[in-house]
Amino acid sequence: MHIVDLSVFILYMLVMLGVGYFFLRRNKDTDDYYVGGRSMGSLHVGLSVVATDVGGGFSIGLGGLGFIMGIAGSWMLFTGLIGAWLSAVFLIPKVSKLSHKIKLFTFPQIFEQFYTPRVALLAGVISAIGYMGFTSSQILAGAKLASATFVDLQLNQALVIMGVIAVLYTVMGGLKAVIYTDTVQWLILMSGLIFIGIPLGYHAVGGMSEIRATIPGEFLSFGNVSWQELVNWGITIIPIWFVGMTLYQRIYSTRSRKEAQKAWFIAGLFEWPLMAMMGVILGLFARVGLENGMFTHLGYGDLASIDSEMGLPLLLRTVLPVGLMGLMMSAYFSAIMSTADSCLMASSGNILTDILDKIFHFNPDSRKVLRISQLLTLVIGTSAVLLALSMQNVLQLMLYSYAFMVSGLFIPILGALFWKRSSPVAAFWSMLIGGGTTLYLTVAQFKLPYGLDPNIFGISAGLILFIGLTFLFPRKQGASPMEPVRSLEKS
Repeated sequence: MHIVDLSVFILYMLVMLGVGYFFLRRNKDTDDYYVGGRSMGSLHVGLSVVATDVGGGFSIGLGGLGFIMGIAGSWMLFTGLIGAWLSAVFLIPKVSKLSHKIKLFTFPQIFEQFYTPRVALLAGVISAIGYMGFTSSQILAGAKLASATFVDLQLNQALVIMGVIAVLYTVMGGLKAVIYTDTVQWLILMSGLIFIGIPLGYHAVGGMSEIRATIPGEFLSFGNVSWQELVNWGITIIPIWFVGMTLYQRIYSTRSRKEAQKAWFIAGLFEWPLMAMMGVILGLFARVGLENGMFTHLGYGDLASIDSEMGLPLLLRTVLPVGLMGLMMSAYFSAIMSTADSCLMASSGNILTDILDKIFHFNPDSRKVLRISQLLTLVIGTSAVLLALSMQNVLQLMLYSYAFMVSGLFIPILGALFWKRSSPVAAFWSMLIGGGTTLYLTVAQFKLPYGLDPNIFGISAGLILFIGLTFLFPRKQGASPMEPVRSLEKS
């Protein structure tokens, strides 16, 4: 990397850490740290939702999909658009009213309102573990980008450096720092990709004639995807909009229900087609560049020598001019950090509020509790770095983390919000068996029918068990799971 690019990168990172330090001084309690004081507007939250959900990790992952299958890989984020808009219409109206009435901090607290503390505790454990894995995937994405950008930097070295930066920023800043910096970072990233990265990449690989001559025709077709891939993406990604702790934190952070819904509609449009198409197009350009020897001088001469997710950062490193490369790399790193710190806060919030608070009964307004939150973030962040050191595929790690949470939590939250008969016994065992089924099938690496994702079988097991136990162990008479929402609707 040129000294100018390196200087831009270092300055950008220092500014981001400075923002974190600024909010470290301003955060007074856990309300500020975890839910931004409940005063955020729709544009900032909407861009933050995209930054958290897509992040640098999915950007690198999408580039990998574009590299191996072309523009059809963009369908993965179409499921994000569907999930965002479905949750805006059906989930936010119920959750927003409840959160503003009783000041919720975490997603599992909803289970305590609708079910029992025991159910909420299990949900907290599942969410905390899932988000630690997702944090690892973001740190791994940053490390891949760094090792592709800095020639002499090994992947494991980059992992440690990225982990230290992400964890320090998270420990200091809290949700307000994340949301405000997300807005700036994503405007820079999207503008850079649209007006600089894609045009320069298109020119560097020789234009459309060279693209058509180099890669198979199906790479330019939206139909180059199997029904199994569409089902697997949909069943993994759409439900996360109903169980994602980071998303609930942003619902809680908005001023009103309408602000939250508007933010979710904005987020959906940014996910697809905008971010989805940019990611896969750059990945496709990288494939053309590799086939034509663009990366030979970097030690990547053929498909056997390269990880598909390295294609996008190698392309940007090759085509971006001095100065702009430093800015674009900084924006990518910041996008990765914005997802990592959100997930870290989600995991630490789960452990503090949904697990430790059940034992110690903390005062949420105490500065001592704020310091405990920051210490938890540090411990979880360190664990996430250690996990990232054992994984090599960003997209695989993200989807594993998504699947574990979705299969355990999706059915119980739908039951709590939309089915009068749902009961605590049904919710508890649905979480345990649903998440456990997915985890077992994933670790055991069974060859599943039609190549379907283990998550499908985990959700199905959870659904069957939930319905059966609801009838075998009904909720006690007069204790409706919908009572919290009904009372708010009456008021």
